[in-house]
Amino acid sequence: MLVKSIRKLLFLADIITINVIFALVIYLHYEGNIPQDAIEVYVSSFVLLTVAKIFIYKYFGLYDSIWEYASIEELMKVIAAVFVGNVLSMIYLMTVDFNVYFGIYLSAFIFEVVVIGGNRLSYRVYRRILRQQPLTKQAEIKKSLIIGSGATASLIATEIKNHKDTYGAVVGFIDDDPDKYGKSIAGTKVIGNRYDIFSVANKYFVTEIIVATPTLNKADMKEILEECKRTTAKVRIMPGVREMIDGQVSMSKIRDVEIEDLLGRDEVNLNVKQIASYIEGQVIMVTGGGGSIGSELCRQIAKFNPQKLIILDIYENNAYDIQNEIINTYKKSINLDVVIASVRDRETIFEIVKEQRPDVIFHAAAHKHVPLMERSPKEAIKNNVLGTQNIAEAADKYGVKKFVMISTDKAVNPTNMMGASKRICEMIIQGLARQSKTNFNAVRFGNVLGSNGSVIPLFKRQIKEGGPLTVTHKEIIRYFMTIPEATQLVIQAGALASGGEIFVLDMGEPVKIYDLAYDIIKLSGFKPNEDIMIEITGLRPGEKLYEELLMADEELQSTECDKIYIGQPAELEYQVLKKSIDLLANLVNNGSNNDVRELVKYIVPTYKDNKLVNSEKMHAVELLTSFEENNVQ
Repeated sequence: MLVKSIRKLLFLADIITINVIFALVIYLHYEGNIPQDAIEVYVSSFVLLTVAKIFIYKYFGLYDSIWEYASIEELMKVIAAVFVGNVLSMIYLMTVDFNVYFGIYLSAFIFEVVVIGGNRLSYRVYRRILRQQPLTKQAEIKKSLIIGSGATASLIATEIKNHKDTYGAVVGFIDDDPDKYGKSIAGTKVIGNRYDIFSVANKYFVTEIIVATPTLNKADMKEILEECKRTTAKVRIMPGVREMIDGQVSMSKIRDVEIEDLLGRDEVNLNVKQIASYIEGQVIMVTGGGGSIGSELCRQIAKFNPQKLIILDIYENNAYDIQNEIINTYKKSINLDVVIASVRDRETIFEIVKEQRPDVIFHAAAHKHVPLMERSPKEAIKNNVLGTQNIAEAADKYGVKKFVMISTDKAVNPTNMMGASKRICEMIIQGLARQSKTNFNAVRFGNVLGSNGSVIPLFKRQIKEGGPLTVTHKEIIRYFMTIPEATQLVIQAGALASGGEIFVLDMGEPVKIYDLAYDIIKLSGFKPNEDIMIEITGLRPGEKLYEELLMADEELQSTECDKIYIGQPAELEYQVLKKSIDLLANLVNNGSNNDVRELVKYIVPTYKDNKLVNSEKMHAVELLTSFEENNVQ
């Protein structure tokens, strides 16, 4: 209704404008002494000329826009419409012997452009006046600083200006190009470079910083975000080209800063030919395929056109979700099978491997929550150790070409049952590799951002709830990488494997969890320990201050991939290890949690559980000896 009313007002205003201007220029031309014949011609012609001009204005679309968003195109429409209207009017008036000085037509043209264009511009001016806040509320206006001054930044600035009541105001652009300093873009100036972010934000009371440089590399993004962290402003980012599916730029596309933005890790450059050589056209199985790591493995593997992709998981909901996602992405171009089963069930696992005959198995199924496994050590052994033994021995028996196990940095000098159980899993892989035709290997890495149980989703949830953010120790550090990066490197490591290796991924620099919490709070626009508190809760059972990626007796070797290293293969006799695992299986069913811990300590000498005393290690030896004697008998 408002738009229709405005169009009617413009229509009426144009009728008045056309006639008033024409009468005014005639009056000025004759200096007030207008001849009678000129008046008669004007009276007899004004209706025809008015109707003709209105039709011409309508033809040029002057009533299709109400200039909510004024542009040079709108101005050109006005100039063209008025020019055509006046030229036709001049021709008509000359045919009826209305001979006046040419300047009268030129004056009419100029006046009409100014008034008719001004009428349309006035609506935009009116909207801006309505949007203006009283001076007493100026401090409350949302003020944005935009990093970048390219096309994306310009579009974002324009959208903010056109919706000032929603988005506030833009104080300026930040750009590292010195030639742009002081220049205006979309009516706003470039007021500094990345090193001016802090001072500019303080000077203009900036409440939000928008990083609008989609092509920025990871290292520069990290440096800019480090500067932004010094301010009190909330920081948001325009997604990169890879993240924007439709390529459209708008305020709705701007996202919050993620921790991966702060890591500054570059994209993984995969050797596609190498990976395709063992994935393409092959039957691939992923255990734990519905989990955070397993599901991403499935997404990455699907890109390499396997003959068949088998998702094996005990949890049906996760398996169902990734199944639907892959089907929606690849339609009928992928042969996908989802099997609901547990790696604990030995007979079922052997049946599945026998029936499916996978060429490659990625083993991601595992319990990984440290405190929970400390509370339930038998479950860690059942799922991690015995589950790995089941699927690995099935792979050996039925001639699987390659077996890649997902391991963890917590397996190195473990202080908890989860880490110790994963170290035994590594030992199973290394032991089988020495006697099997199957290419067994493991890939060891640290924490992945956004995975189930990761600290990042916890922090985000705690911020939404108003805090506090809980950190177990102020000095605790961890390695981090993104889920896609980790899984891509796992697949690449599988291509490099010759058997028995433990691949170690380059996790970059370790990160203090306390600093992580501090940064997330700041980048969310809050003041750490003022708006949102950080609470130190104390180390949990089995938790240590730092994780390691390499044991003392391992030596790292570089590979052709600069983010993948190889640890020295261990000299393990699988049959000897198997006896200890068989005893573990027995203790899981018939022994106590302490018995399980004692034997794990014996199997993994680097396991340092403070709950165990030296004498308990001797007891583990006695248990093993007793078990062997009973089996012999």
